Amino acid sequence: MSFAVPADAYDRFMGRYSVHLSAQLADLAGVVAGQRALDVGCGPGALTAELVERLGATHVVAVDPSESFVAAARDRHPEVDIRRASAETLPFPDSSFDAALAQLVVNFMTDPVAGLTEMRRVTRPDGVIAACVWDHAGGRGPLSPLWKAARELDPQASGESQLPGSREGDLKRLFDEAGLREVVETALPVQVEHPSFEEWWEPFTLGVGPAGAFTARLDDARRAELRELCRSRLPAAPFTITARAWAARGLA
Repeated sequence: MSFAVPADAYDRFMGRYSVHLSAQLADLAGVVAGQRALDVGCGPGALTAELVERLGATHVVAVDPSESFVAAARDRHPEVDIRRASAETLPFPDSSFDAALAQLVVNFMTDPVAGLTEMRRVTRPDGVIAACVWDHAGGRGPLSPLWKAARELDPQASGESQLPGSREGDLKRLFDEAGLREVVETALPVQVEHPSFEEWWEPFTLGVGPAGAFTARLDDARRAELRELCRSRLPAAPFTITARAWAARGLA
């Protein structure tokens, strides 16, 4: 899936949460100085920034299928080799990297097993592949308050709980199917404080991802109803959203 939205919209919508995952995912992958790492589905560059800090720009490569995200990531990290490509067709020779990471991407891959298999292909033998996806199925993703309210208004609202990797054990199964070895799964916790309800709500109106698309499809009256239902379900501001992502690590 390619996100046809401005990078700033993504930053305001998901970047406020995903930036707190980057160091944890890099730790899980054991990323240390001297390695060469690939950021798959880099978006505007949250994980890319963490990898650059650890490895230096010349040791980091990133790809994303979204033209606007690639442009933003290049602006933010001009010394990094950033290319427009999907996880399923990585434009690199076999064994090019010591580690390949995918932050909040597996659930949007057209074919997750093919994407993870490609990540394995471009990683050297015994190199590390790591990925994480929000716990949408467990109701512990940062978007869960919105989806819970949406289902109160429309029981047919599917949310994101059926996306690949969004439930316990799912990432491990996908890693196993992609031929990765010594696969382990864990949970990564995230806490983000929101100073006001409006600061929390407004990014949902920007059309980013399934939640943004759902909100955008509502007419004005239903959108206002959803907004006020969310307000009634959340604590008084400032409030903290506590979330977790499932993460997996395996060897090529």
